[in-house]
Amino acid sequence: MRLLTFPRILRFWSEVSVALLFVLAPLVLQPSARSQAMQDMPVMQANAGDHPMPSAEDSHAAEARLLVDKRESEFNHHLAGLLIILAGIFVLTQEFLAARWPPARYAWPLCFLSTGFFVLIFSDTEIWPWGDQNLYYALTHNMEDLQHKVFAIILLALGSVETQRVRGQLKAAWSVWVFPVLGLAGVVLLLFHSHQAGMHGPDPMALMGHIQLQHRWYASVGFGIVLAKGLSEVPTKWGRMLSKAWPVLLIVLGASLALYSE
Repeated sequence: MRLLTFPRILRFWSEVSVALLFVLAPLVLQPSARSQAMQDMPVMQANAGDHPMPSAEDSHAAEARLLVDKRESEFNHHLAGLLIILAGIFVLTQEFLAARWPPARYAWPLCFLSTGFFVLIFSDTEIWPWGDQNLYYALTHNMEDLQHKVFAIILLALGSVETQRVRGQLKAAWSVWVFPVLGLAGVVLLLFHSHQAGMHGPDPMALMGHIQLQHRWYASVGFGIVLAKGLSEVPTKWGRMLSKAWPVLLIVLGASLALYSE
């Protein structure tokens, strides 16, 4: 059987990612009904000083838009969580799998690349090409959109660097610290993550508190991952234990994301 080389694996991953675009698009693009819901909302004409009450149509359209936002956000968190769970499992089993199929070593970095690719493309469907907002406007007017793209870049950078390390093409001393440094940046960003969906609904303060509590938990687990991964690269007697601890924490983080709710 012909051994798969890294370029073949990368091409295979690219083809799978493109295929996933078409498979997931109907699910994710449902949320783009947000734009349609906004267009369907009647424009309330009012004279200066008037304070018209929202009509039943307005309320229905607003509720539909909020439901679409909620489903999109939860779907994005759940899919990212499943990919991170897979990454953790692949790290834990890579010695066993690579002994039988060497390219399996690339599986966990490719999970990070896939997650970053998905967040970059699908995290905010109001942005072109799915919605009617251009990228520059969205990133300069919506902190949540900007933070999502930063998360995506962090994931893509981690996946790229770790892939090159697995290949043996990146051996510089600094490469060991890319994961801890970028991971820590992601942890800090989680603590200040803007989430506009939490500002709406019947009890916005309770909803925002629930969302922030979940993100603080993600940040706590993420810090554990960063610390364990960084220390596992240092030659100590705890190295082997730490090399098992951080993928276990990855699975915990992925499971938490998969259970995300608003």
